[in-house]
Amino acid sequence: QFAETGGGLVQPGGSLRLSCDASGFDFNILSMAWYRQTPGSERELIAVITNRDEVKYADSVIGRFTISRDNVRRSAYLQMNSLLPEDTAVYYCNMGPPCAVWGQGTRVTVSA
Repeated sequence: QFAETGGGLVQPGGSLRLSCDASGFDFNILSMAWYRQTPGSERELIAVITNRDEVKYADSVIGRFTISRDNVRRSAYLQMNSLLPEDTAVYYCNMGPPCAVWGQGTRVTVSA
């Protein structure tokens, strides 16, 4: 299971830090990822971190977002800086590649 928190309303150029608490699987050996989805669109993979802390990002967030993980806390994080209106979406965490179970996500709205 996944429980995402940290979303909210922020002005363009602002920052947010999303958190994800995971349970029910061997967190330490699996890659974790953040995804986002806007109405009418497919869920989009935006950041992945392996169990060796290797990271990869979608082109749209490179240089602005940073994914991290804490294996002791079984948590994943997404630091989002220099937010743009087009970052507005519901953000989800899951494994990378994802399993069939998704959390409720956390909504991020970037607007003046």
